[in-house]
Amino acid sequence: MANNQKQNIDYDKIAEMASFKALTKKKNSFLWTMTVIFLAAYMLLPVLTSYTQILHQKAVGDITWVWFYAAGLFIMTWGLAHLYVSKANSYDKDAKAIIDEYERGASK
Repeated sequence: MANNQKQNIDYDKIAEMASFKALTKKKNSFLWTMTVIFLAAYMLLPVLTSYTQILHQKAVGDITWVWFYAAGLFIMTWGLAHLYVSKANSYDKDAKAIIDEYERGASK
């Protein structure tokens, strides 16, 4: 299809495609998993520091484990961001394949 031609896209038809539903389910599953991991790790810090003495123990010299845990949260955030970007790129490829599938079916 030429770039200068306007195509009417039936978004409802795309939303009903099995491949789109599978992509949406896969993407939502990944995003909810990432959200739970992120929130659990972050919410665990105030719980462990307020209600236990686990992170108040000295790890190296006068540095306690809470510093290592907090630094680990930064590393985890960067890691999750990197993972999200790589997964988003694969989802973009899947979305392109769905658009191609729709265009092949819409042209019939």
